[in-house]
Amino acid sequence: MRRYKLISCNVFQRELCAAIAGQPHLIDPEFLALGLHERPELLRTALQERIDAVSAASDAAADTPAAWGGATEKAYDAILLGYGLCGNGLAGLQARSIPLVLPRAHDCCTLLLGSRAAFLEHFGESLSASWSSAGYIERGSTYFRSSDLGRSVGYGLEYAELVEKYGEENAAFVWETMHPEIDETKLRFIETDETAGLGYSERMRSQAAEEGKEFVLYRGSTRLLRALLAGSWDEEEFLFVPPGAKVEPSYDHDRIFDAR
Repeated sequence: MRRYKLISCNVFQRELCAAIAGQPHLIDPEFLALGLHERPELLRTALQERIDAVSAASDAAADTPAAWGGATEKAYDAILLGYGLCGNGLAGLQARSIPLVLPRAHDCCTLLLGSRAAFLEHFGESLSASWSSAGYIERGSTYFRSSDLGRSVGYGLEYAELVEKYGEENAAFVWETMHPEIDETKLRFIETDETAGLGYSERMRSQAAEEGKEFVLYRGSTRLLRALLAGSWDEEEFLFVPPGAKVEPSYDHDRIFDAR
């Protein structure tokens, strides 16, 4: 039996808790507030601090085998990250003594839809379109998610240059000034099987009617989230970051990032 530490945005908390119950591996979950993605540097700092702490505790556990039922290996075989690139929030994250594993996704939209192909099918013509889900309704400051993909896809290299020149926070301001938001006419909602019984899609349908918008319901999938927990990480869908390596964005639709 493998032992995994899961560190995830709490936008997936319902879906991941349901998936953990059916996994044969021992998985210790920890959920961080979804608002961190709005400040990529804060998200990066919070995740690195947790990665460092988990790695240090795991190393210490390896030196005290009695506390782990006689095991002589590290406490965790891998740290699983329930995140995508998230507006470059994961750029530069470094694995310490434990490898990191994360889905090849730009943000949580892909993870809730179940694949990059599904994301491009629904959002390919409007990468930064806003949308909602059960997690955003329950835990977000607003009911919808305003995507950061305009920064990391298509104009990715341009945005990366702004970050290098002005820093993360100032680059975000310059980007928003150069690319103002367009008033949207649709309210998109992603619903997974795990959250279908909560009634949120009907609430969003009513919200759309009140705002005079078209309501669009997308059938979500937890396939990627479940594959992350299962430990069978297809290289085309997951990035494995070995000890000492860092996450390096590639600003494309295929690999998303690599380990360097």
